[in-house]
Amino acid sequence: MRKFTSTVLALFVAAGLMAGCTGNNNGNANSSTEPSPSASNTASNAPSDAAEGKYPDYSKGFPEKVTLQIPVYERAFEGWNVTDNYYTRWIQKEFGDKYNIDVKFVPITRNSEVTDYEQLLASHKAPDIIFHYDMPQALAYYGEDVMQELDYDEIANYAPTYWKNMSETIKQYGIVDGKNVFFFAQRPAVDNFTTLIRKDWVEKVGMKVEDLTSLEKYNEMLEKWKAAGLGIAGASLLQNNYTFNYAFRDWPIDPKYRALYSDLGVADLTTKETEKYLKNLNYQYNHGLIDKEFYLRNDDAKTKAEFVAGKTGTYGFYLASNTDVLTATLKNNPDAQFAVLPGTAGVPEGNKPQGRAYWPFGLIMGMNYESTDEERAAVWMYLEWMSQPENLFYLQNGVEGQNYTLDADGLAVKNPDYKGESVLSQNNNKDYFALVSEVVQYTDPAVTRKAYLQNWSPPGYEYLAEDVLNNFEKYAEFRTPDALFSVVLEKVNEYKADLNSLFQELYVKIALAPEDQFDKVYEEAKKTYLDAGYQEILDEKQKAIDAGQFK
Repeated sequence: MRKFTSTVLALFVAAGLMAGCTGNNNGNANSSTEPSPSASNTASNAPSDAAEGKYPDYSKGFPEKVTLQIPVYERAFEGWNVTDNYYTRWIQKEFGDKYNIDVKFVPITRNSEVTDYEQLLASHKAPDIIFHYDMPQALAYYGEDVMQELDYDEIANYAPTYWKNMSETIKQYGIVDGKNVFFFAQRPAVDNFTTLIRKDWVEKVGMKVEDLTSLEKYNEMLEKWKAAGLGIAGASLLQNNYTFNYAFRDWPIDPKYRALYSDLGVADLTTKETEKYLKNLNYQYNHGLIDKEFYLRNDDAKTKAEFVAGKTGTYGFYLASNTDVLTATLKNNPDAQFAVLPGTAGVPEGNKPQGRAYWPFGLIMGMNYESTDEERAAVWMYLEWMSQPENLFYLQNGVEGQNYTLDADGLAVKNPDYKGESVLSQNNNKDYFALVSEVVQYTDPAVTRKAYLQNWSPPGYEYLAEDVLNNFEKYAEFRTPDALFSVVLEKVNEYKADLNSLFQELYVKIALAPEDQFDKVYEEAKKTYLDAGYQEILDEKQKAIDAGQFK
């Protein structure tokens, strides 16, 4: 169920597409490994040698127009064009025109981003930045030989502010096989993913939301929902974000065990923790406590629709001030009341409310191997421009007097009723500024906290954002990050796509099995999964763990 995950991603990749992007990539004629032609020094904006004579000076613009291709998530927000809107045009005017750069935004579908990237790479149309939120997939891209090795001095030259902010993180986490590969966006320790629950349903069966202190109590409540004819819990297909069994794990963690079996991109099907998770899922399914067609809910729109229609009483999503899920639900269910599902609701009695901690960075980025020297410089210049406080603030908040007003603390107080040209996207423009920062931050931590609450608080439901932040802080000690391997796990790359598909087939089969057949079906599924490549992945990871090649 989605409450056991921190986000929902669909990372299906056709093996043929992956194969089409591998092998001898750095021999491409447009690769930045080829020397770029010298520009004429007679042009008014011709590059001159940098202070050390190493890097051209583009501070007055490129002598010939450079096309910069920036990826941006396409989240299917109604009425929002991710590649052509007030802010993309503003970026072109304020940044692109100033430096003779044509800024093009390349849409990447959020629920099928790896497939999109692989198709773009195979057709040599990928953007200059190749990004992902999770290191296993970023390493998979690196393993396909589609990223350039980075020159840290070059980044510092063209993006001194960005480099100052992120250099330590880049040096600590961006090196693979001894090569400088990745650069990152900032990520403070905060998260706005939550699960809503129909508070009115909980109270109709004589319980309170705060009573949901364990998985046992949660299942008890679902039984009462069923008996009262109210509805069921929402559920969705597990897809490439495999944190579903954390609540069933022992505490404290064993770091090596954690490294062996935790991987966002390849599901664990064989441990006792997964067996317990699936046993509970099988129970919930057979007793009619969850969406009977959960395996068909393979994107957010489908799970959201069930909640909005009043068929399900829980819904996991990223809470934002301009979300429409509450108002949409109220149209169908005028008496609906909402609360945040406690972090203990899915945790078996005696266990700790464990979760996955984010790494100390947001987007993980690499430079497309086909980007030229000029395009690469344009990327650094773009990150530098966006790292300037006034530009970042504008992207995050919009136009003063329209999108927001400033309060006494300097906090941009958003106008929720503003629908004009400069309206922000439904996630407050995050997909544009996420290249440098995952969330809005102020110099004063107290103001930053106020900003979190404002950005997450739907009008009239401010308490939801408070509860989300309080829960995050309350259970911080039980969140641990995945291991970061310092070598490419070739078997992960080889089997990941096939195992993703196989895992879905097998885990759904286990969940739908009659209760008295659970043990038999589960044991058969484990053998099938191990034989299909998972055992080879475990062997490879164990070898890296034994060699100390992980953090």
